Parts: sequence; C-alpha cells; structure tokens
Amino acid sequence: MPSLEEELFPSTPGKFKIDRAHTMNRQFNRCFASTSTMFLWALFLIALTASYLSFQSFVDSGSRYFTASWGGIQWEKQIRNSAQIHRSKGMSVLVTGAAGFVGSHVSLALKKRGDGVVGIDNFNNYYDPSLKKARKSLLNNQGIFIVEGDINDARLIAKLFDIVGFTHVMHLAAQAGVRYAMENPHSYVHSNIAGLVTLLEACKLANPQPSVVWASSSSVYGLNEKVPFSESDRTDQPASLYAATKKAGEEITHTYNHIYGLSVTGLRFFTVYGPFGRPDMAYFSFTRNILQGKPITIYRGKNRVDLARDFTYIDDIVKGCVGSLDTSGKSTGSGGKKRGPAPYRIFNLGNTSPVTVPTLVKILERHLRVKAKRNIVDMPGNGDVPFTHANISLAQRELGYKPTTDLETGLKKFVKWYLTYYGYNRGKAVH
Repeated sequence: MPSLEEELFPSTPGKFKIDRAHTMNRQFNRCFASTSTMFLWALFLIALTASYLSFQSFVDSGSRYFTASWGGIQWEKQIRNSAQIHRSKGMSVLVTGAAGFVGSHVSLALKKRGDGVVGIDNFNNYYDPSLKKARKSLLNNQGIFIVEGDINDARLIAKLFDIVGFTHVMHLAAQAGVRYAMENPHSYVHSNIAGLVTLLEACKLANPQPSVVWASSSSVYGLNEKVPFSESDRTDQPASLYAATKKAGEEITHTYNHIYGLSVTGLRFFTVYGPFGRPDMAYFSFTRNILQGKPITIYRGKNRVDLARDFTYIDDIVKGCVGSLDTSGKSTGSGGKKRGPAPYRIFNLGNTSPVTVPTLVKILERHLRVKAKRNIVDMPGNGDVPFTHANISLAQRELGYKPTTDLETGLKKFVKWYLTYYGYNRGKAVH
C-alpha cells in the first residue's frame, strides 16, 4: 500500500515652461477684478477641493478593499468548503503555518481522514518561498484552502472564527531556527510571542472555544545535561532567543488555560526531518552542498565530542500531532469566561534514538553516492546545544505515540524526494 507521503507528496512536482510673473499678474487681475468675484472664486475652489478629497478618500478605501489579500463572498465560500467535515465525529481545524514543513504534512493527514482543514500562512522569505508555494499547491489539490495572511492580523483571525466554528486549532506558525535569532531577533518576538497572543485572544473569545495544540520545541531544555530530556525537567536555562520565545509560549498558553479555560497541548518537537523539509536544517543543507561539490561544516562540542540529535521523521511527528488533537479534551470557557478547569498538557515528540552528526553525513553519502567535503570546526556560541534526546514515555502512554522510522530509512526517503524535486533524476548533474 502506498504511504501517506507517497500519495500526498508525489515525486514530481518634462519639463514645463513657467510663465513670467507679469503674465500671471495680468491673468489674475482679469479673474479677480473685484472683491466679490474673488470671494466667489474662493468658495468655488474650497468646494472643489472638498469634493476632490472626498472622492479620493472613497477611491482609496475602495482600492484597499478590492486589493486586499482576503475578504469577499468567494473567499468566504472557499473557507467554508475547506472546513467541511467528511467523517463521523470529525473535527474542523485551523492550521497555522499550513504551508510550512510540519503544517503541510499535518494538514494533509487530517484532510485525508475526513476532517475539515483551513490553513493560514504568511509565506515569508526566511527560506525560499517557492518551496512553500509548492506545498500550498499540494494542499490545494487535496481541497485545502490556505489563507495568505499573518497571525498577528487580529481582524483576519477574528474573521476566520466568524466564518467557521473551529473545534480545534493546530498552531504551527513560528519563526524557526536557532542561529537566525542572532541576525533578526525581533522576528522571533513578532511571530512566537505576539502572534501566539493574538491567536489565543481569538480562541478565548470564540464560542465555543476550540482546543489548542501548538508547537513548542525541544530547544526549551537549553543547557540541561541530564538525558534523556523529560517533560518534568527544568526549562529555565535557554541557550538561544528562539528557545526563550518557545519557553515564553509555554508560560503564556498556561495563563490562557488557567484564566480562560482553553484546552492547551504543547508539543516539544525534536529535530524533525523528511521530504519537503526546511532548507535551513543541517540534513537539507548538507544534501545540497554535497551534490554541488561544496564543503559542509560539521560542528563538534567541547573536548572534540561529536554533536548528536534525536532526529525524528516527519510521519512520526504527524502521528503525534494528530494524536494530540484527538485526545485534547474540550475547552471550558465561553466568550472569554472560564466555566471550569481545562486540560493543559506538554509532550515530547522525538525518536528517542540520538545519532551523531558525522553518522548522519555518512548515511547521506551512502544514499547520494557522493563523498562529502568535510570542514570540522568547534561549535560557536550561537545558541546551539551539543545534544538532544527525548524521553517519550508520557506521549506513548497518553497519545499512543510510537515512532517507527529510523534515520537510515528516513534519510533514504528524503534523498529520493530531494533528487526528484530538484531535478537530479532528470539529468541534472551531480558533482
């Protein structure tokens, strides 16, 4: 039987003369021969100016309406159609970051089983937007409508909730990446904190309130040295601004759960990889550089220790996301007022089998059949941590979460997708 990935992510995808002053004087003298004439002309000019400004204001407002990226009868119809549920006891889900890596896969999985799905994404240029457009095309082909907009747009979010009574929100929109925070820190506050609050405000006021599942990050474990990382471990030592914003998100969501009765589930993802992934991730950039004959930079930790990551394949992450939605429980508030306690949960979603980065490179070399040019350097102080390792026992017990894809198998699937998507299987040269 073809996998979900095979079914939904197929391989192919000048100048004017000025009259002299005395000429102007003659003209004005003829026009304004008397005081009464000047008064009448003044009234006329005032009326003309007021009429023009009024008309211009009308045109401008009309222009803003008709050129807006959202709104209108047809737009609302597309949203309602996309949100329609096609299974018994199904859910209607607003997926933020739907054109992103995890967001697109989760949206497709929900749609395939008959749930209603509406996406929203701002299609920013943190990485090549063409990849996001390609994901959007795949979602459109499956009947999933994606609104192009920002989660900080409170009017837009409120409008979506006005059109559809969403039962669940899958919040995956975020500014990702650890190192980019040193270049553009404000983007992390804008997306990961302000955007989250804007969304939660809409959720708290909805009637009925939706259940919220959102992406936190394994980065919240920061400088912890105890492994594997467990949900009860301390998370007050972030190593990056990205991690700090995700930790802030956990505190903010807890507040909305406590005050307003929102059901909230936070998911700490561990190094997600796979087809249609993010180009800024190491496995993706390594693949690109190896094929182009460029050197790859491999960081190592203190005392020349290899860095290790708990690489988790996208299909396993999707299972955890869907399981979280299915077991989220109901929010208990209505119109911003809490009527009772609501579930608040946090889960690790990982593979619980860390692999060193040099081992990752060897697997890529084997599947690409190209030798990598290595440049090994000490890890800089840019927010990266030396290792990640997930304890997933809580997710196993509460969600039935069970990862099934090891790194060897997952990278083989990724490489197959990469070679096809970027044209290497159509005669593109491999250095």
